[in-house]
Amino acid sequence: MAKRQEQEPARSEVTEIAPDVLRMELPIRLPGLGHVNCYALVDRDGAAVVDPGLPGTGSWRALCDRLAQAGLSPKDIHTVVVTHSHPDHFGGAMRLARESDARVIAHESFSFGAATADIHEPKGSVEHIPDVAASDVGEAPAPKPAPKHEHQGGTPWGGDHPRPPLRSRLRWRLIRFMNGGAIAPTITHSVKKGDVLTLGGREWFIVHTPGHTEDHICLHSPESGLFLAGDHVLPTITPHISGLGHQSDPLANFYDSLERVAALPDVSKVLPAHGHPFDDLAARCAAIKQHHDERLEKVCAISRAFGKPASVAAFSRKLFKPRSWGPMAESETYAHLEHLRVAGTAERTEDADGRYAYLT
Repeated sequence: MAKRQEQEPARSEVTEIAPDVLRMELPIRLPGLGHVNCYALVDRDGAAVVDPGLPGTGSWRALCDRLAQAGLSPKDIHTVVVTHSHPDHFGGAMRLARESDARVIAHESFSFGAATADIHEPKGSVEHIPDVAASDVGEAPAPKPAPKHEHQGGTPWGGDHPRPPLRSRLRWRLIRFMNGGAIAPTITHSVKKGDVLTLGGREWFIVHTPGHTEDHICLHSPESGLFLAGDHVLPTITPHISGLGHQSDPLANFYDSLERVAALPDVSKVLPAHGHPFDDLAARCAAIKQHHDERLEKVCAISRAFGKPASVAAFSRKLFKPRSWGPMAESETYAHLEHLRVAGTAERTEDADGRYAYLT
């Protein structure tokens, strides 16, 4: 079976996507993904980098190798842009800040903690990406209030919280120890929608794109027709939309964000965080939205087949293949059920223990 673009292993070659815009593929050991694209925006003062990969020595060595190919070193990096609060995007930021005193830029709502989760899903299945729990990484930005739907000791639907495998947790704890008790970077400069950054000799407009995470941002350079998409729009898979977090309806937010970027003028090249650059942003946004529309229709069909209120886990096991069953698939299912409830299409009830059940 052919791999999807996002699953391809990282190549060591550095490619120039546009003048002074370099794509550097960094290796990541996460199921469903083989690389993360770190983009270098080169200028007379050195370079800015966007999404500098996972924490750890392997990713760091790869980043240094790619920079060297471009005639750069970590000390030449004056700016790090983090598109969102997942470790395969911010992991190298703290070390770059330490090596070169680089400023670290992220959205003003950047928050790394236990609610953070990262799955990317091809149409029809889920690819699980291990998350990092706050307890595994030490100090992090001050946590936000508990998510709106948080229940004491568990999820609203009565299942387990998404959690990385033991091997991954041990690896993160080792990295935490090696980094003096911290793994998430300190954001030195926060941004919001409409802000403008001058990087690599271009003006980049900040586009806030909540959905995959609340703090996700993309960068748009109208002059060059370039759009740095992060995980918001990927070429062959769609990012996980979790019902856990601080967004009351993350799927609705994701839809709104897709429509907003699809309508942007002057986009001729999309630079995703995984997979290859592509051209038609509006068409890809439409395809991703259609995927979720079909999933919502399937949820309603499942409910009609049940004929009575059913648990999130029950819906999830009809919606996904057995290999994907578990907390991550349930959180995605929960997001879709909550979207239907907010829209008035589904009814939610609670059992004696306060766990949710749905009927559409």
